[in-house]
Amino acid sequence: MAGGTFVTRNKVRAGAYINFVSEFSPLGTVSDRGVVLLPMKLPFGTVHTAVAVEGDTDVRKLFGLSALSDELLLLREAAKRASRVLVWRLNGGETASKTDSGLTVVARYPGSIGNTLAVKIIDPEDDSGVYYVQTFLGEKMVDEQEAVQIEDLVGNDWVLFSGTGELTPHAGIVLEGGSDADPDEYDWEDFFYAAERLTFNTMAVPTADKAVKQMAFSFVKRMREDEGVKIQAVVANMEADYEGIISVYSGVHLEDGTHISAAQATAYVAGMTAGAAVNKSCTYDRYDGAVSVDRQLTASEIVALLKAGHFLFIQRGSKVVVEQDINTFTSFTTEKGNAFRKNRTLRVMDAIGTDVRTIFEDYYLGKCANDTDGRALFREELFSYLSQLYEVRAIEKPALEDITVTRGETADSVIVEMAVQPVDAMEKLYMTVTIE
Repeated sequence: MAGGTFVTRNKVRAGAYINFVSEFSPLGTVSDRGVVLLPMKLPFGTVHTAVAVEGDTDVRKLFGLSALSDELLLLREAAKRASRVLVWRLNGGETASKTDSGLTVVARYPGSIGNTLAVKIIDPEDDSGVYYVQTFLGEKMVDEQEAVQIEDLVGNDWVLFSGTGELTPHAGIVLEGGSDADPDEYDWEDFFYAAERLTFNTMAVPTADKAVKQMAFSFVKRMREDEGVKIQAVVANMEADYEGIISVYSGVHLEDGTHISAAQATAYVAGMTAGAAVNKSCTYDRYDGAVSVDRQLTASEIVALLKAGHFLFIQRGSKVVVEQDINTFTSFTTEKGNAFRKNRTLRVMDAIGTDVRTIFEDYYLGKCANDTDGRALFREELFSYLSQLYEVRAIEKPALEDITVTRGETADSVIVEMAVQPVDAMEKLYMTVTIE
């Protein structure tokens, strides 16, 4: 049974989630966050497919790697804060295989990990004629099955079998020929094309390639403005001047001595951003496991970089913390002010945009009459939703009169005007002390 506390009321598992707050249960709820989309170069696993990784996922079955392997560094960084990471393998490669004694063994996925796979066929201890067929990943046996004929063998998470005839003992059929390709522009294009059909909060773009970062910018801008999908992307060192892009300026050093570059740190920041609730700011939040920054900055440099819209890590004693939880938007106007650069307030705006759309599509679109009573009902629903945001201190207290729902120019359209004031976190202290 699950349990604990909650920020919003949409848990999946049965259990007791207890907060000491007043009860409130409208039709629509504030959506949970925490999903990161992470493209990676990997030596094994499904190519050009999003694979979900959560806390209890066996990554060895997915990628043929230990969770502590160097190849999964970015996944570990993203998973420090994200509740779910959608891993997208960018690259393909050659698939390892080997044929011996009429049996062909092929790695399930292309990549160099296939060269560490081997299959042993062990004699039966009796006269049953049944052999033990064991699949090894390195020194670890990962699968065992019994069979008499080659045709009886069933593929597993690591290898596929083919051939005909009786099995014969073998000390080890070692696969060979597996290799890893480097991702190219077409792989990235496939990734962004597929990302449009995935559900996530934040995308990491862990590369220094300017062309790829520009692809990410164009993709996020189109999704936010044309499709109404309120996502963000985290890139390294890009002055995009857009609220949908977070630019990580520098990297960090971890406790074990590992250096995380700015491009690699996009994975952690994407996890941190996706995992932050609508009532949470990441300003002065620590980088988990980091002990130092890789670039020491002066106060004037920090100010200049903040004004340019960069997301900075700074040293705070033995910890590394976020200077300010901001995105790259800097071109403030009377219609689009400073609030749009603060990721906490943007999360509130994005939640409203996403959740109101869901509420409308799930409960009102095609189901509710567009008359005075129907519009009044929708207005009450919006007020109930805003009240939830107020309960978690994401916005100031809403007023029903700040919401208007009127009939549009056509009989099937409604026009909503709604005033909302997001709550920001305390970041600046101005104090005057008078000594008497």
